[in-house]
Amino acid sequence: MTNFADLDLVGVAQGIAAKKFSSQEITAWSLKRLDTIGRTFNAVFRIDHEQALARAKALDTQQARGDTLAPLHGVPLAHKDLLEVAGLEMHVGSKILQGNIATNNAWAIDTLNTAGQVNLGALHMAEFAMSPTGFNAHYGHGLNPWNPAYACGGSSSGSGIAVAARLIFGSLGSDTGGSIRNPAAMCGVTGIKPTAGRVSFAGVFPLSHTLDCVGPLAQTAQDCARLLTHISSPNAADPWCTQRANEDYEATLDGNIKGLRIGVPQSYYRENLDPEVAQALQASLDVLKARGAVLVDVQVPDMASIHKMAAIVLTVEAATVHHRWMQTRRDEYGSQVLARTAPGFTHSGITYREALDARQGLIQAYLDTCFANCDVVHIPTLMVQTPSIAATTTGTLDEVLQSISGFTYSSRAINYLGFPSMSVPAGLSSTNMPLAFQLVGRHFEEAKLLKVADAFQRDTAWHRQQPAK
Repeated sequence: MTNFADLDLVGVAQGIAAKKFSSQEITAWSLKRLDTIGRTFNAVFRIDHEQALARAKALDTQQARGDTLAPLHGVPLAHKDLLEVAGLEMHVGSKILQGNIATNNAWAIDTLNTAGQVNLGALHMAEFAMSPTGFNAHYGHGLNPWNPAYACGGSSSGSGIAVAARLIFGSLGSDTGGSIRNPAAMCGVTGIKPTAGRVSFAGVFPLSHTLDCVGPLAQTAQDCARLLTHISSPNAADPWCTQRANEDYEATLDGNIKGLRIGVPQSYYRENLDPEVAQALQASLDVLKARGAVLVDVQVPDMASIHKMAAIVLTVEAATVHHRWMQTRRDEYGSQVLARTAPGFTHSGITYREALDARQGLIQAYLDTCFANCDVVHIPTLMVQTPSIAATTTGTLDEVLQSISGFTYSSRAINYLGFPSMSVPAGLSSTNMPLAFQLVGRHFEEAKLLKVADAFQRDTAWHRQQPAK
């Protein structure tokens, strides 16, 4: 019998296509793990047993008829609970939206259905996508499968947990300031935030509409490439979505990065860096250099200005989403969400407009420094090691907010600038918790990031490591 836990997304698709096992077999296996291990680690909000098994059976019937198989035919996936699935509840990790039934599928869900997925359900997330650690005041903290005393990362917490624990083989999350990359780093999986507007946000509950991105978490860069290929189809009905044709991101994954220039900033991203994180970063650079990449020292622009503008945009846009409920249903919000949204109500329209207008100049400043003479920038995903849950929940509200603010130090500016970036597993710490590095690319150069990550993963096995069963 195939050990399904040793397979990645591409391996599952290949196994089903080769008739080594059926979609029904692996779907039933995944459903059982979601219902047991998934609940143990608080990864799950909703499991759609009947729908998933019926879908798997229908896909197996299509295969038996000799129909052409889609690239994700029969593969079990599950997604963050802010993507609409028609006829099913989506409460976005909140009390306020309990009982909310979606009337349509999110665009990204439709594209994955067309690609052949079996969608098993909705995964845990931070309330209204507003925690970098996986905290949820209403439904409990997501638990890291490497050690349940540690944070799993957020806000796409269930996605990171479920992929790391081999409950499913890929998941869609959302990222406004690190919410795909943080759980990917803390749980030891691969996750990519695409260029702003590359993936339609239609049917996804917003946090900050100019910063939000949908992207995949999976075991490997190749898995992420396959998922991103399909969800990045242009949506003409979504004004925020680019109309660029989607790319076949797997096509260039050949392991060849000879001559590709990797920029290594020597300030900001290397200041106050945890020693074990720094060691993992250097080890990853050594692997890439051995593969033929050229390492280039690069400068960093005024990050304080970027972070100031990003914070204004995020909080104002979040306040716009929540102002009505915060007036009428304030007691149904967790204290962290209230506190993190509060600054958005204090900024004037002029201040917000100035933050939007400053973006292009700050993008150019980043291009002129970090990208001046390189193809891809290599930085930490997290400046610190994965924290314990106690370390991120103990103290006054102000102390907790101060503690968690550092977990988006390396990621939140990227959303404001609109660049694609991804987190790649790069080691285990002395406490046996995952370590990672982050790759950043120019707009719409996701293929380069995936190519570098795939090359790294050909020579390492950190993405294959599994938490103790």
